[in-house]
Amino acid sequence: MPYFFAERDGPRAVIAGADADHLARSLRARVGEEIEVVDPAGLMLTVRLDRVSPDRVEGVVVAEREHNPEPAARIVIAIAHLPAPALELVLSRCTEAGAFGFHIVQADRSVARGSKPERWRTICREAAMLAGRLAVPEVGGPSSLEEVVARYENPVMLSRTAPIRLYELAEPPNLTLLIGPEGGWSEIEQTLVPLKATLGPRNLRADTAALVALATALAIR
Repeated sequence: MPYFFAERDGPRAVIAGADADHLARSLRARVGEEIEVVDPAGLMLTVRLDRVSPDRVEGVVVAEREHNPEPAARIVIAIAHLPAPALELVLSRCTEAGAFGFHIVQADRSVARGSKPERWRTICREAAMLAGRLAVPEVGGPSSLEEVVARYENPVMLSRTAPIRLYELAEPPNLTLLIGPEGGWSEIEQTLVPLKATLGPRNLRADTAALVALATALAIR
């Protein structure tokens, strides 16, 4: 069963809204069952359910332990505006893996347009709950690459022909990883970011590159 975010109320924990509906209907939670929920204060709670309905699930906290799953390094994934299936995969999987945040880049060669902030936030929230994270990454944009580079710290552009490997960049601790569209960054965009790194000689899809880059950056830190 996935983890859920809960509101602590003294010796009790409460799950409401769509999360309660998912627990009651889809996952068929039952009174007397024990589930683990995340208290954003930094605790994992074991809750014995005594009320289950589609609008509210609650129970008694029978155990708690310290829970700190957030990476120390803050890695922002600045991903080119991809078609919805690929972009949503990036948001979901990179949230699970520990991305601090996301920013959608309206790159010169992006084929997707428009903004879906509520949809993007829902995807990140569901992935954060599944992974048992304490925080839901924010999703910004779409914005131009120039705006993103000016806003975020330590931008690193991924490029297959870059002279250094991403795993060689153990410092600084926080990075903004710039992942381009399937057609690659334009020549003008490449001039905006002095620091470039490669994941190796293989040609990767943008959604694959985002997850590999995040895992690499977190692992070396």
